[in-house]
Amino acid sequence: MTNHNWLVTDDGQCRNFGNAKMAAPAEYYRLYRFLTDLEDILKVTHDDVARLEAITPLVRTLLISSFWLQMEYNNPDPKTGWSVRFLYQEHEFPITIQMVAWAPRQRSPIHNHGTWGIVALLDGQERNRLWQRQPDADHPDRIAPTQDLLLNPGDIVALTADAIHSVEPLGDTPTISFNLYGVTNFQQRYEFDPDHHTAKLF
Repeated sequence: MTNHNWLVTDDGQCRNFGNAKMAAPAEYYRLYRFLTDLEDILKVTHDDVARLEAITPLVRTLLISSFWLQMEYNNPDPKTGWSVRFLYQEHEFPITIQMVAWAPRQRSPIHNHGTWGIVALLDGQERNRLWQRQPDADHPDRIAPTQDLLLNPGDIVALTADAIHSVEPLGDTPTISFNLYGVTNFQQRYEFDPDHHTAKLF
């Protein structure tokens, strides 16, 4: 396990942030406590980067303490190559928690999320290709790659709402991740085509 914390911003840049070296908590950190702490943070913190900086250590604490979470996933669907299992989703509560599994040799569309998010890799190895918008007069949805970010178990990547990336599992085993998202603005969530310089709602 490499245990890095990464922040990916709207401009496709990536930097280390926060303290990724944490010991196991003295008391068992349960999911309901985690959700209560999230709610407290969201009430007083309105800047997305500040929220990500405050929430990321809680995600690491939860995963260190609650090992059962790491088994709460579905195997990738043979037809789609991926699966999503919701651990928490509540009407009018601004948090969604998922376990996501990707089969080897699959690749996600290039997309943003329309909200801030945190992805903690639990198993496998994953390449995130990062992109930034580079519009011109003829192509308002033109994007260009900025860098690749290699995630190993124990790594956490935090993404701002318009951070653009694509996900590709590496190796011969599925990747398993714990994904946490805020409220998605579906009018600002896009899938990008870098060859034709287009974007469509995703």
